[in-house]
Amino acid sequence: MKIAILVEGATEVAFRDKLRDFLKNHLEKDLPRLDFKPQDGRIPKTGKLKRVVENLLDNDGYNAVIALTDVYTGTRDFQDATDAKKKMMSWVGHNSNFYPHTALHDFEAWLLPYWSTIQDLAKHNCSAPSGAPETVNHQNPPSERIKKIFRLGKCNRDYNKLSDGKAILKKNDLMIAIKACPELKAFVNQIIDLCNQDKLIP
Repeated sequence: MKIAILVEGATEVAFRDKLRDFLKNHLEKDLPRLDFKPQDGRIPKTGKLKRVVENLLDNDGYNAVIALTDVYTGTRDFQDATDAKKKMMSWVGHNSNFYPHTALHDFEAWLLPYWSTIQDLAKHNCSAPSGAPETVNHQNPPSERIKKIFRLGKCNRDYNKLSDGKAILKKNDLMIAIKACPELKAFVNQIIDLCNQDKLIP
C-alpha cells in the first residue's frame, strides 16, 4: 500500500516520523509506504486540488491520497471540520481513493495533550488551555497558545514548528493524543483501515 498525504507544511512533517513509528508497531507487517507532500503553507483548493490528487493517483502510482488541512487557515474558508472535508471532497469530485481529513482547529491541537512537555521546553508554567484539545477556539487557535508560552518562557526563543514539534512528539506516546483528539484518531484510523481493518483503534 502506497499512500500520499498532502499536508500544509513544517509542523505536519515533524509529525511524520512519530506517525510512522506508531504505525510500524501497530500494523507490523501491514505497514504502508507513507509519503508526506508539503503544500507550501496550505492545501490547494478547487481545481488545483483535483489536479494534484489525480496526478498522484494516475501518474505517480499511489493507491490512496489523504489531504490533511487545518480548519483554521487564517481565512474563513472553512466553518468547521465537517465543512472542510465536504469542500475538499467537492473540489476533487467523486474519487474513491481520495480521503479528506482535518486538524481542528490546527495541527498544534494534537500537541496540546503534551502540555507538560511544552512547559518544559518553553521554561514556563503557564496553564494548559481548558477543554478538549480540538475545542480550543477558532479565534485563538492552539498554535497561538503554544507560541505565547514560548514568548513568555525563559527559553529566550520563539516556538519553532519543525524542531519543537518533533521534540514534543518524541518525548511522548502518540496514543495519548489519539485518544484525546477525535480528528487525529479518524486520520490515523483512515490509514489503518486502508491496510488492515482488523487493527482499527476503538
